[in-house]
Amino acid sequence: MRFGSSIRARLILGAALVLVAFLTFAGVALQRAHADSVRAAHFARLQGTIYLLLAGAEVDASGALVMPASLAEPRLSLPGSGLYASILNVNRRETWESASSVGANPPFLREVPVGQWRYDIVDGPGGAFLAAGYGVKWAGPSVGAALVLSALEGKSAFDREVKAFRQTLWSWLIGSGVLLLLSQTLLLQWGLAPLRRVALEVARIEHGEQTEIEGRYPLEIAALTGNLNTLIKQERVRQTRYKEALSFLAHSLKTPLAVLRTALAEPSQLPAIVAQQVDRMDDIVGHQLGRAAASGSARFAPFLPLAPILHRIRDSLGKVYAEKNLEFQVDCPPDLSWRIDEGDAFEMFGNVLDNAAKWAKQRVVARAWREADGLRVRVEDDGPGFSDTQAVLQLHVRMDEKVPGHGVGLAVVNDLVASHQGRLGLSRSLWGGGQVDISLPPV
Repeated sequence: MRFGSSIRARLILGAALVLVAFLTFAGVALQRAHADSVRAAHFARLQGTIYLLLAGAEVDASGALVMPASLAEPRLSLPGSGLYASILNVNRRETWESASSVGANPPFLREVPVGQWRYDIVDGPGGAFLAAGYGVKWAGPSVGAALVLSALEGKSAFDREVKAFRQTLWSWLIGSGVLLLLSQTLLLQWGLAPLRRVALEVARIEHGEQTEIEGRYPLEIAALTGNLNTLIKQERVRQTRYKEALSFLAHSLKTPLAVLRTALAEPSQLPAIVAQQVDRMDDIVGHQLGRAAASGSARFAPFLPLAPILHRIRDSLGKVYAEKNLEFQVDCPPDLSWRIDEGDAFEMFGNVLDNAAKWAKQRVVARAWREADGLRVRVEDDGPGFSDTQAVLQLHVRMDEKVPGHGVGLAVVNDLVASHQGRLGLSRSLWGGGQVDISLPPV
């Protein structure tokens, strides 16, 4: 089985890719935000050191810089402490450096505009430094001075803090990603379990171990299992109908064959008997083939507009029975559609209308409408009506031998309606003729 052919594999792969992309983006963003925050904190400490220098610095009457023997920050007095400070007296070209700078030669900032702050990362002999500088115009009682105050701190502490956070961050993100991926896999396993059960039930149906899907499934799958059961039932009904049609066909053909066999002894009557029995066998074969080919429940058939079907049947019958000059009336909403196979519709409605036209004197009326419990089709005529409503639904039963026909039409309609789980009713119309009511349940 290919990796991409499994829904579970696709979902896991998709979830893994999304998770990796999200965690990578989140990790980089958090790492950058933390580095900016740590850098800002270090620059803030350097800014505090510069304020400390400003508080201790003095300029004498000659404009010379005067600094106290010690400052409040002990690291400035400790050589090699990593924190360094410097004040440049621009006018006198003199520089003061903290005791911590002895032997370190740190790269102090020397050019900073007056009244502005400057923050930078600079390279020096001992590596990289975080540097802050501030330019100030000193206004003394007798003379002024331009001072540039600079504070540096080794970048190693900053690098260690960022590295520690990065290692901790990615360790947690990777661990969380693995945990989330495992959780997602378990959730998919649980969520797709109904589909696996459906597949197992279908396999058992294929092996004949059960007749339909029996388990209870979530709403999203229940519709699928219901449709599968409907298809299975339809297929079994169709197979049963084929077997019954073959059985009935074999049984029904015995009598015409026996008559033909007997007629061999009477050569003079043989042509007429052969023609009669061939017609009878043709009707039997047509009827049984119609039963076998009936589509039955049309749950998966497309919606078929019924008005064009009824009008086409009406136009065809108007030509067939033109000599009777019948008045055909079709009352069907143009937007009325129903799930039914087109062949079944023509067979069902065509036989009923043909039967009505065959017996009618002047009028045939067909009406179709929808009700809450399904489709209703009613065909009425002004003929003699049905003398025996049960007998006419049987094969080769005719009300009047003088009227052309073979007694097959209504029997076929009855079988078709039954295959759609509907009902066929025969009664008397308002004009005293026959009335046929077809009721089909909603699909």
